[in-house]
Amino acid sequence: MNPDPSLTTAPAPRLALDVMIEAAAWTDAIDGLDALARETVETCLKATGVPAASLCVLFTDDAAVKTLNGQFRGQEKPTNVLSFPSFSDGLGDIAIAFETVAREAAAQGKALRDHARHLIAHGVFHLLGYDHEDESEAQEMEDLERLIMAHFGAADPYADQAATSNDGTKA
Repeated sequence: MNPDPSLTTAPAPRLALDVMIEAAAWTDAIDGLDALARETVETCLKATGVPAASLCVLFTDDAAVKTLNGQFRGQEKPTNVLSFPSFSDGLGDIAIAFETVAREAAAQGKALRDHARHLIAHGVFHLLGYDHEDESEAQEMEDLERLIMAHFGAADPYADQAATSNDGTKA
């Protein structure tokens, strides 16, 4: 998929973004994590025509995401990314687990930076109401994610559909 020139020329959305880094492994592994999150979120908003948003991206670890996943989804295991929509002002919050994301990136032969960017985009699209519960919804969301990744010169995140899933098993 070729990068969409409108993602470069569209005006930047008004964005109130809090980036919280709870797990030092993230900053040890990826330089410019704040900028990575900001440019990814802004590009997702441009791609969907959202003029303004407020959200938080939490870079944390498997233990914290396991707790959140258990508390809010009833699943006592870590996952790569969780999205929590806001019921007031703003889009909501995204939490990303370092160990799971690093393990997936290694298993899939992806750069950790690119995989983290993809999961930020995935989380943002969930906050914007996109989902992958059925085939047509999944296709629409995946196409947006491909657009974002192509914009940043990264490979199609869905090119290898037999990649390792977030629980370490083959999909």
